[in-house]
Amino acid sequence: MDNMEVSREKTIVKTSIIGIIANVFLAGFKAVIGLMTNSIAIVLDAVNNISDAGSSLITIVGTKLAGKEPDKKHPFGYGRIEYLSAMIISVIVLYAGITSFVESVKQIIHPETPDYNAVSLIIVAVAVVVKILLGRYVKSVGVKVNSDSLINSGEDATLDSVISASTLVAAAIFLIFHVSLEAWLGAIISLVIIKSGVEMLKDTISQILGERNDKELAKAIRDTVLSFPEVQGAYDLVMNNYGPNTWNGSIHIEVPDTCSADDLDRLIREIMIKVLREHHVILTAIGVYSVNTKDEEIIQAKRQVEEIVFSHEHVRQMHGFYLTKDQKKMRFDIVISFDAKDRRAVCNEVVSDVQKAFPDYELQVAMDTDFAEE
Repeated sequence: MDNMEVSREKTIVKTSIIGIIANVFLAGFKAVIGLMTNSIAIVLDAVNNISDAGSSLITIVGTKLAGKEPDKKHPFGYGRIEYLSAMIISVIVLYAGITSFVESVKQIIHPETPDYNAVSLIIVAVAVVVKILLGRYVKSVGVKVNSDSLINSGEDATLDSVISASTLVAAAIFLIFHVSLEAWLGAIISLVIIKSGVEMLKDTISQILGERNDKELAKAIRDTVLSFPEVQGAYDLVMNNYGPNTWNGSIHIEVPDTCSADDLDRLIREIMIKVLREHHVILTAIGVYSVNTKDEEIIQAKRQVEEIVFSHEHVRQMHGFYLTKDQKKMRFDIVISFDAKDRRAVCNEVVSDVQKAFPDYELQVAMDTDFAEE
């Protein structure tokens, strides 16, 4: 691991340890208070704190495993383990919400009268403040180091502060009006926790399945590639994510047909180095499209083809155009939006119209995908 990755791992572990210590102490205090006051809401709140401590422990284990060096079995590393640990935390949150809901319903059916006192309420109030501060801190660190596990833990801590605050509201209502609402309040809060757990789980599974390219990162990489004078176009950027801040990718570039093999070798190496240095993305492959620059008639033919291609709805790009007059061959790629009802049908229509305009030419047309399309 490089220095940046080591620093990231240390930050995640340190933040998680702080979370474990805080949650263990809070759980102990709340368990004692809940049993003393006969409050199901406070007892469940204590259980929730224990689950949070477990989540932090899972974050530490996941981060350590994800930091393992690549090997023969996993040449792209173990970074995706962090997504699995985030998924486990999501399941814990979901389980805690379901368990709390079940217990709250039991209390609604068979209510028990709580017995609050000033000391217990003061401790719960302090716990609310601690949880709010802990949640903000953990989530902010998670955003800073791009850790979904910490972000999920931070959001869970914030929800816990709402739970603790609700027990204070229920206590105040009971003390003033002698009406016990904590079971009903617990049920409502449990549903909020369940919703949060489902959303966390959904987001994490989406990342494991593989989401589209990050739009801003993709644009930045293209801009870097296009900063080289020889590059006339950059297309077909594909990025594969192997964990937070770990990306491999490939791209196609358009270069003049006057470039030699030596020129291309130098250019490709320089592009790879610059993209890695500026964006921490390894371009494992750079394909090359040759651009006609010597024949004005061919250049005019390209303009004509572009007019035909872009007259069709849902066509986003045309690139890789090359024409050989002696062999009567024409090749190019087109990118068709996912908004098209039938992308293949649009491609066939484009090919048909270009063929009508150039009946003597053999067409080689490929349908590409824009992986950063909104």
